[in-house]
Amino acid sequence: MAKTEIRVGGLGGQGVILCGHIIGKAASIYDNKYATLIQAFGPEARGSACSAQVSVADEVIGYPYVKNPDILVLMSQDAYNQFIGQLKPGGLLLYEQELVNLDQRLPAGARALGIPATRFAEELGRRLVLNIVMAGFFAGVTGLVSAEAIEKAVLSSVPKGTEDLNMRALRKGYEYGREQAAAPTQ
Repeated sequence: MAKTEIRVGGLGGQGVILCGHIIGKAASIYDNKYATLIQAFGPEARGSACSAQVSVADEVIGYPYVKNPDILVLMSQDAYNQFIGQLKPGGLLLYEQELVNLDQRLPAGARALGIPATRFAEELGRRLVLNIVMAGFFAGVTGLVSAEAIEKAVLSSVPKGTEDLNMRALRKGYEYGREQAAAPTQ
């Protein structure tokens, strides 16, 4: 497998960094691949732009920065506006469909798959788990990390006492992602 570059973007408070951390942890610790993580925050604690750059490969990664991601995972319109121009032609955009509106800036040949992650998280009882829904969606669509690895990464990353809620969120996103990945492209 060549290096796969991923950028997760959204707003502070959406769990963007944790989502990227879980993807990298699933790949590196539980799927025995190599992974790097670079994170960026705005100056505010919540509500400002933030992103995580994750690279995953089967061999040592010499350069951890993501310039033109193969995969964009976006949870806000601001993140879409900021990062859509960086997606590689033919890349994959995974987005929170109730918070992100697509436009003509989607690169040639790019595939875009949306999920109502915030609504799913609210239906599960806590809006805060939308990042875990997105991590599951990522794993379900891409297959870049195994279902077992992403589960272990979530369980080892979330606060004690929240494991059941987070596993339900992960499985909801994963199952939705598998369905979307299997659907014919238009």
